[in-house]
Order: sequence, then C-alpha cells, then structure tokens
Amino acid sequence: MPQKTTIALVSGIAFGMIAASAHAQDCEPKVADDALITPGTLTMSTNPTLPPMQFVDSDGNLKGMRITLGDEVAKRLCLEPEYIRIEFSAMIPGLQAGRWDVINTGIFWTEERAAMMQMIPYEAQAISVSVPAGNPAGVAAPEDLAGKAVGVEIGGFEEAKLKLLAEELEGQGLDPINVQTFDNFATAYQALRAGQTDATVTIDSTAAEYAARGEFDRAISGMFATPVALAMANEDLANAILGVLNDMMEDGSYQALLDEYGILANTEPFEIRGPSS
Repeated sequence: MPQKTTIALVSGIAFGMIAASAHAQDCEPKVADDALITPGTLTMSTNPTLPPMQFVDSDGNLKGMRITLGDEVAKRLCLEPEYIRIEFSAMIPGLQAGRWDVINTGIFWTEERAAMMQMIPYEAQAISVSVPAGNPAGVAAPEDLAGKAVGVEIGGFEEAKLKLLAEELEGQGLDPINVQTFDNFATAYQALRAGQTDATVTIDSTAAEYAARGEFDRAISGMFATPVALAMANEDLANAILGVLNDMMEDGSYQALLDEYGILANTEPFEIRGPSS
C-alpha cells in the first residue's frame, strides 16, 4: 500500500530551511574523536518498524521523523550520520558495549534507564491499542483486553506497561491479558493481521498511521504518556547534542519538524536527564 504523502516528504516543507545546513564534509567536526565510536561519524541505532517515526521505504531507505532529526543533528555537529538497524532489545546493551553512539529509536525515558545513560527527552508519546478493522471485539477500554492475546515488541516500555496492565486486570478479578512478545512491531502487526493475536500495543503515532491507512482501527490511545528521548553513553557527546537541539528549538526547525508529524514538542529548553543530572 502506498505511503501517505506526509510520510514520503520526510524532509519536506517543514524542513526546507535545513537544506541550507552545512554538510559534515564541509566543516570541522564539533565532537572529539574519542567521544565517538568512529571518528567523524555519528553512529545511531534505530529500529525501523514504526511508521511514520522510523521505517524503511519501498526502495530500502530509512525514512521518518527520527531519521530526519538524526540527520540534522549529525549535520550540525559536522558529522556523517550512520544508522545501525537493530531490534530494540539490543539497543541498551549495544550502547553500553560501544557499538553505537546514540539510541535514536524513540526510547521512552524512565528513571531506571536514566541511571544508565545520558538521556535527552525531546518528544512526548503515549501508548495505543490497535485492533482489526471494524473492531469486531468492541475494544474501547483497557479492561476489554482481559483474556485477549495482545502483541507487543519485546523488551520495551510498551511491553512493561502491557504486563503491568495484565496484572492490574487480574487483581480486579478479570482474566489477565495474554501478552505475546515479538522481535519488533512489524512482526507484532503481522500477527494481528494474520489473526494470531486480538490486538497490538504500540505508540500513538504508529497506531494512528496504521489507522489512517485503513489497515487497523485504533481502539484505545493516550495511555501511559511519557517523554521519549535520545540516549547516549558519552557525556561530552550528550552535551554537544543538547546544544544542537536547543539551537533547533531557537531557530524553529525543531518545532516545524514535530508539527509536520503531529507530535507534541517540548516548549522548555532541553536538558540531559541521566546519571550526572
């Protein structure tokens, strides 16, 4: 099915001003080599299974809001962007092992994660429940998921919250949710499409995208609203990225990008919320 026009124009109208940004090869890197996995390169991990935030187009190219953001951060640091496509469950261990500089996949901020990494919250997201088109089971509230098989990506915030909801339902005397975990959200949606599950839990923007395509209905939205962040291991790199994001807020390009995708943007200056904060 063709992508929506707004998705195809991932660097489109709202980011026209960015076209004039200096390319990495035209300026001196603003981050020391010893703060990077590969000198001159900003290596970012991403899980491209969440349209329109990060996904792979029909030509095999990475697209989406977070890819556009990562590219712009790299440009302003005079670094070449490089993306490692990896399942979410490997993101934090890979950062700690020095396999990439930045987790750029929309990682939810939690106190536990902030104790391990330098995190800069830059958008707000919540959780939605997708169901088959027409919502044949009439899912309208969390308790309607009792006893149902619900798919989710393994290892993420969404899985943790879904399991918490399952415990709460059981505590209310209802059947718990049968939580089915998958390597990524794409396979979770494939299972829903094939009738192997009754629902899929993902972020609001992705559930809204699938609903707009007419593939699934978004039965519930806005659950567990939480900041989403970029995550880094190196404090110097985190401070450099912090400066870029605040510059983007000042010149309006940050707001323009998030507006293009209908994402709630920060209104106060960015800050690092990590071990040293």
